[in-house]
Amino acid sequence: MVNLQRQRNKLTRVLITGSDGFIGQNLRLLLSERQDLEVQCFTKQHTPAQLPEFVKHTDFIIHLAGVNRPQHPDEFQAGNVQLTQTLAYAVAHEAKASGRDITVILASSTQAEQDNPYGLSKRQAEEVISKLALEPCVSLHVFRLPNVFGKWCKPNYNSVVATFCHNMARDLPVQVHDPNALLSLVHVDDVLSHFVAIMDGKEPLLSPSGFAQVLPQYQITVGQLAQTLTEFRESRITLTLQGVGVGLQRVLYSTYVSYLPQQAFAYDIPQYQDPRGTFVEMLKTGTTGQISYFTAHPGVTRGGHYHHAKTEKFLVIKGQAQFRFRHMQTNEMHSLETSGDKPKVVETIPGWTHDITNTGAEDMLVMVWANEIFDRAHPDTYRCPI
Repeated sequence: MVNLQRQRNKLTRVLITGSDGFIGQNLRLLLSERQDLEVQCFTKQHTPAQLPEFVKHTDFIIHLAGVNRPQHPDEFQAGNVQLTQTLAYAVAHEAKASGRDITVILASSTQAEQDNPYGLSKRQAEEVISKLALEPCVSLHVFRLPNVFGKWCKPNYNSVVATFCHNMARDLPVQVHDPNALLSLVHVDDVLSHFVAIMDGKEPLLSPSGFAQVLPQYQITVGQLAQTLTEFRESRITLTLQGVGVGLQRVLYSTYVSYLPQQAFAYDIPQYQDPRGTFVEMLKTGTTGQISYFTAHPGVTRGGHYHHAKTEKFLVIKGQAQFRFRHMQTNEMHSLETSGDKPKVVETIPGWTHDITNTGAEDMLVMVWANEIFDRAHPDTYRCPI
């Protein structure tokens, strides 16, 4: 394989067919971040007759264009098979005429394994383009992609993830016909990272059937998908969000948020006020505690309690503070001062009663992380002044 990144003193010329589609839009944005590429876009505004001219000025082709929801089944042949045939012929001709190395990626579908009109047309497109593998100057990689999801995927079209995210984000109902139906999913960012890796000279991962594949691939039932997205939606009320930093939960949450309408970019949360100041819970998690903040007026002391197992991290964002600690067995004392001018995390220690006093002349603002969600029935918080 030719490493296009090593072609010094020239830009790698990339052609994206179907660049206005879901994957294409994400790919265009990703490639725009690079300074070593010159990207051409073949869209529905162009005709197949124009494709050979595009190929003349291309080193790397990502063929995304295709038809999956036509008004008439005959469009599968024109949009999937014939267009791919035109591209394959143009690439073979250009490679022979110029002697240039050209790399081609075909984004096919796992539906090619099915005998429905769409699947048949995708399989025929694979067969048409597979002849390029015989050309000495052409590198060919065919991906059979499962359901691809992520930002900008069109809802109410052919993606249940997009449809569910769109509806949930707008408090619209979703229809679950078979909650046990299993979905195989790949996130669009992972698809694109595999495409770019090939562009940068890396060999793709191959499936047992010999097709390039994208990993990770996720499995989830339709019922589980609906439940997960419901929890995302309700997290603005419960303030509880579960494990969205890794794996499928991470990219599903990212996708869900991308479908929020502009008027839902922000949301209110409760605040609790008393003569000492304000306390606000911002976020709760199932396994990593919760994040809150509070204010305290000048001279106000908050806390004056101890915990058996709970621990907290305090960060003074604004103002000046004195923290005091007393050991519940030995009465040993400890105190320290911190301020918003120099970030310092102060941890509460189980078995030490503690408090915090605003020693400045202005309101103090403090961020708090606790390792567990506050449980009013079992608070593990015991009043005990210093």
